[in-house]
Amino acid sequence: MSDAHAIPGQNTPCQDVFFTYNTNSFMADSSDTMDVKEFQLHEKDTGSADVQIALLTRRISQLTDHLKSHAKDHSSRRGLLKMVAMRRSLLDYLRKSESDRYKKLLEKLNLRK
Repeated sequence: MSDAHAIPGQNTPCQDVFFTYNTNSFMADSSDTMDVKEFQLHEKDTGSADVQIALLTRRISQLTDHLKSHAKDHSSRRGLLKMVAMRRSLLDYLRKSESDRYKKLLEKLNLRK
């Protein structure tokens, strides 16, 4: 019987290999992560503009540090510019809809207008 048609529960070569996608993501392991809970509007909030802006800000700072030592990494630079544009549009939305939350968020993240 080939490995492609193995019976579940049998020891196959694939079960002995540890895949890298089974590990936690890089962003979760970062030592300089900010506490996302302080930006959440409620306990299970993961998609509000505040949380998205906070996560983008963290990733932007990581990519900025990366690009300081890898100046010719043009694909990462393009990704960085896309993230900055996304954060800018989310900040514009927040400024128009909830100006008090916008001001508090700028203060917490140390962003300039």
